[in-house]
Amino acid sequence: MRFSKGSKASKGSRVSLRRITKDTVRAITRLEVAPEQQAYVASTAVSLAEANFHPEAWYRAIYLGNEPVGFVMLYDETQRDEPPEAPAVSLWRFMVAAPFQRRGIGSAALTQVIEHVRTRPKVELLFTTCVPGEASPEPFFLAAGFEPTGEVDDDEVVLALDLED
Repeated sequence: MRFSKGSKASKGSRVSLRRITKDTVRAITRLEVAPEQQAYVASTAVSLAEANFHPEAWYRAIYLGNEPVGFVMLYDETQRDEPPEAPAVSLWRFMVAAPFQRRGIGSAALTQVIEHVRTRPKVELLFTTCVPGEASPEPFFLAAGFEPTGEVDDDEVVLALDLED
């Protein structure tokens, strides 16, 4: 991935995925997308609450250097005590806070998420869904290589990324 100078993340910037701790949870839950994007992604607080009830939930904060700037959560069937023969992994939640968007941070974080999913046993595709609309993240995912599957789940377009490419 290339970053340009100026408002974009520079090569010296470090985007990383980190565990959320008792010391960082409040800062992570305060992160928000722009008002016009709020219909497309659940809050981080709601996502963390849901994660407590799903053994398949894998989640991390997205950092730029030492500053929390986003959140990612996967639904990962390989985390079950008895995973299915063909486990599925879906990008359940993905957000970069409004002040940090359009700087290459989301792309860098998504690349790290994809590399993580590639380490999961027997997983060939990474799925995600998007609500269609003007502020939808669908173009972002399409640019990253996801393709429409032709399926719709609860009014959301299903996209898949082939991990074997």
